[in-house]
Amino acid sequence: MRLTSAIWFAVFMRTETARGAYVSVLKSGAQQAGALFVIHNHLNGFLSLYSPAPQVFFEEQDDGDRKFEYALKNVSQEEIDTYLEKQKNFDPDLWIIETESGAGDISLVITNS
Repeated sequence: MRLTSAIWFAVFMRTETARGAYVSVLKSGAQQAGALFVIHNHLNGFLSLYSPAPQVFFEEQDDGDRKFEYALKNVSQEEIDTYLEKQKNFDPDLWIIETESGAGDISLVITNS
């Protein structure tokens, strides 16, 4: 059973904060099942964006974890904004979360797509 978007965010925020990262919600979407997009600000002038992984990854092994994939990697804020504007036009119920940390990867389940 998957956690709701709101509960998943609360857990993610707590995990990221515990490792010293700053986390904020730029846009909150549907509480139950809004798609989650996570921006990782590397604090070096570059950002990466993670988007929900395609459903095919859930069929193999549904362990309840939300899975993500890189949408954009080490790009500018402008590129992130352009991408997310398109996504908001497609799905206005999405969440946009940002975490700021120069200390390596963030705590997400990343697929190898």
